[in-house]
Amino acid sequence: MSSSLIRALLLGLLAAIVSWPIGHFVTTWLGWLVFSISLAWQMLYHYRHFVKLDRWSRVPALDGTLEADEGAWDGIFGRLYRHEKGLQEQIAQRDQEIAMLIAAGQALTDGVILLNQHNHILFCNVTAENQLGLVVASDRGQAVVNLVRQPEFVAYLEGEDFSRPLTLRSDRNQNSVLSIHVIPYSGNRRLMQIKDITQSDRLDQMRRDFVANVSHELRTPLTVLSGFLETLQEIDVEPDEQHRFLELMAEQSKRMQSIVQDLLTLSSIESAPPPENETVDMVNLLDKLRRDAEALSAGRHTIIVESDGQGDLRGSEPDLVSAFGNLVSNAVRYTPAGGTVCLAWHATPQGAEFAVQDSGIGIEAKHIPRLTERFYRVDRGRSRDAGGTGLGLAIVKHSLNRHQAQLEITSKPGAGSRFAAKFPASRVAGV
Repeated sequence: MSSSLIRALLLGLLAAIVSWPIGHFVTTWLGWLVFSISLAWQMLYHYRHFVKLDRWSRVPALDGTLEADEGAWDGIFGRLYRHEKGLQEQIAQRDQEIAMLIAAGQALTDGVILLNQHNHILFCNVTAENQLGLVVASDRGQAVVNLVRQPEFVAYLEGEDFSRPLTLRSDRNQNSVLSIHVIPYSGNRRLMQIKDITQSDRLDQMRRDFVANVSHELRTPLTVLSGFLETLQEIDVEPDEQHRFLELMAEQSKRMQSIVQDLLTLSSIESAPPPENETVDMVNLLDKLRRDAEALSAGRHTIIVESDGQGDLRGSEPDLVSAFGNLVSNAVRYTPAGGTVCLAWHATPQGAEFAVQDSGIGIEAKHIPRLTERFYRVDRGRSRDAGGTGLGLAIVKHSLNRHQAQLEITSKPGAGSRFAAKFPASRVAGV
C-alpha cells in the first residue's frame, strides 16, 4: 500500500475521531458537519493540486510552477519534475548531437544528399546545393530527378545499379565534372555522395594529351630516320646525296635528343625538392644570358640589357638559368632578323622582376592562357622551323612555381611579346 493512500486513510480516520465525540455528546448534525468539512477540505486540497498537475502536463516547464505544499502531492510532483528535467536534458543532448552531425555534413567538401525510397530529398548539404543547383529550403521533399534532369543521371537512379559511380558533366557548368555514388542505407533509403573530380579529370586529359603529343612529336623524326636508313640500305646513292641524307638524319636525331632532354628536365623539376636559398648573382646571370642570346642570334638582332645592378635572387641557380634561358631563346627564335630583344631586371624590397621583351611576331590573346601547356604551339610548323620542342614554357612555369614566382605574358600580334617573371620579396636579396 502506498504512503499516499495510507496518509489519506489516516486523515479520514482523524476526521472521524474528531467528529464522533461532537456528534455523540453535542449534536449529531454538528458531528456530520465537521466530518463533511474535513472530507471537503481534503478533496479541495487534492483537486487544487490535480488542476495544477493538469495545467503543467499540457506545457511542462522547469521554472518552479510545479510545486506542492507539504503532503502526498509533494513526492509526486518531485518525481514528475525530476523525470521531466532528465527527459529535457536527454532531448537537449540529442538535439546537440543532431546539430553536430548536420554541421559535420555541411562542412564536408563532398556533396551529400539523403533520399527516401522514392528518391525524394530529405537533406542535402551546401556543397550539394552548389554542385547541382539545389535550394534545400524549397527543394526538400521534391524528387531529385525533377530538379536534376540530365538523362544519364535519371537513368542511373532508375536503373538502381549502384555498383559503380556515375561520372556526370554538369549542365550548369560544362567545366565541372562530378562523380555521383549512391549508397543504400537504413532499409530503403539512399545516400548520394557527390565528388568534384574536375581537377583529376583535367589531369587525366593532360596525361592522355601528353602521351599523344610525345608520340606525335617523336613520330616525324623517327619516320625520317627510318626512311633514310631504308633508302641507304636498299639503294646506292651518290656521295653528295648520301651526305645530305646523313645531315638530315643528324638533324632529326638532334631534334629527338632535344625533346627527350627537355622531358627529362621537366620531370626532374617536377619531382625535385624545394630549391635551396643560395644567392644567385644576377649581374653574372644577366651577362651569361646576354652572351647566349648574342650567340643564338648570330648578329641578326639587337640585344639590350636593362638593369641597375641592384638585387640578387635566392633559389636554385640551375632552375633559374633554365627558366630565363628558355625565355631568351624563345624571344630570339620568334623575332625576325633586324628586331630587338630586351632583357630587363629590376629589384625592390617588395619584389623583383625579370622580363624579356621582343619585337617579334606576337601572339593572339586566345593562345596566351595555354602557352605553358606541354607541347602547345601557336603555329606547329613555325615552331619546328625555329627549333622549339614545345616544352620550353612548361619548364619555365614549373621552375618559377618552385620559387613562388608568377609568369605574366602580354603580347599583341605584329607588335612583339613580353614575358615577365615576378618574384616575391622573400626571394630577393641585397636590396
